[in-house]
Amino acid sequence: MENLFRLMGSEDFSDRRRCIWVNGPVIVGAGPSGLATAACLREQDVPFVVLERADCIASLWQKRTYDRIKLHLPKKVCQLPKMPFPEDYPEYPTKRQFIDYLESYANKFEITPQFNECVQSARYDETSGLWRIKTSSSSSSGSEMEYICRWLVVATGENAEKVVPEIDGLKTEFNGEVIHSCEYKSGEKYRGKSVLVVGCGNSGMEVSLDLANHNANASMVVRSSVHVLPREVLGKSSFEISMMLMKWFPLWLVDKILLILAWLILGNLTKYGLKRPNMGPMELKVVTGKTPVLDIGAMEKIKSGEVEIVPGIRRFTRSHVELVDGQRLDLDAVVLATGYRSNVPSWLQENDLFSKNGFPKSPFPNAWKGKSGLYAAGFTRKGLAGASADAVNIAQDIGNVWREETKRQKMRTRVGHRRCISVA
Repeated sequence: MENLFRLMGSEDFSDRRRCIWVNGPVIVGAGPSGLATAACLREQDVPFVVLERADCIASLWQKRTYDRIKLHLPKKVCQLPKMPFPEDYPEYPTKRQFIDYLESYANKFEITPQFNECVQSARYDETSGLWRIKTSSSSSSGSEMEYICRWLVVATGENAEKVVPEIDGLKTEFNGEVIHSCEYKSGEKYRGKSVLVVGCGNSGMEVSLDLANHNANASMVVRSSVHVLPREVLGKSSFEISMMLMKWFPLWLVDKILLILAWLILGNLTKYGLKRPNMGPMELKVVTGKTPVLDIGAMEKIKSGEVEIVPGIRRFTRSHVELVDGQRLDLDAVVLATGYRSNVPSWLQENDLFSKNGFPKSPFPNAWKGKSGLYAAGFTRKGLAGASADAVNIAQDIGNVWREETKRQKMRTRVGHRRCISVA
């Protein structure tokens, strides 16, 4: 508590924002990573506060995913710590089922985030040894808060902000509809229309599939090489197969086996405009974090011509797109399946744990802990399984310190301040 007294005496404590002292960590983000960390902290009897800029948990899933999306990996590798998926859920739960699971998870562990709290900045105060997190409310009140805490858990995720590339003529000349894949819900409204999907990752493939299923004229831009694997081989998840093989064989051999299986099931994709990278799918994932595409039906549409593969874009005109090979396509709409990025550099003021791209500098499994009580949850590029591993490690680490400090301070009287409210 002496740290709090030093903080109160600092020069910039006299501003007019409301101050809240948190008896435990502040978790920024109420997605799966933040919820998993909070649940593990609850099991450790450590109090916490969760800050979320949206008005709901898992806003990426609730507000920025298309209707047909399902988990791409089996449910048993996607469940969060301390609570499995319901037994009656299918192997690949739907969007609605996953959201229901997360809401049940939050209820079970009594996780009640502070919604509509957008973090503007977070910095470590060297004088007090505490973190100062400044937020603004996205609700009508527009109020400002400052949270003071010993530990800060960054759980805003790898996909916090959409990536919108600058393409010649797209904003200034093209008259059709332009949306990011986070705004795409269903191909129903595009029935009979010509739609260009920019991007060939899992989102691009699935949006193209959905457009074809709704009888849209879909084209997909493939500028670079891409690995496409079948989601299952003989009823077994490709992910599970790769994880099993990596226990016994070197990475290069696992990649060879996966590529042979992909060729046997999907065939030679080069003739359809899909060139594979020189680096194998698992090696590419380890080195760059780029996930291979798991096919759930898009390849069938590509082979049948219902989805056309086109090369890179030169420029857009009022109702057309000109491609680098000279083709000119009439278009009604464009869906930018161009991915997401971390937003951590925009608000976190530190240069030890995170690099400029918003990801931890250290690779998995050592990316979850920084200095001065700073932690990262869900930046492993290993999906929900990686986020769960981070959550367990973080809660155990904080819990050990919490229990030791609680023993030493249990006889101390809690001291308040007229402008600093204590929570948790």
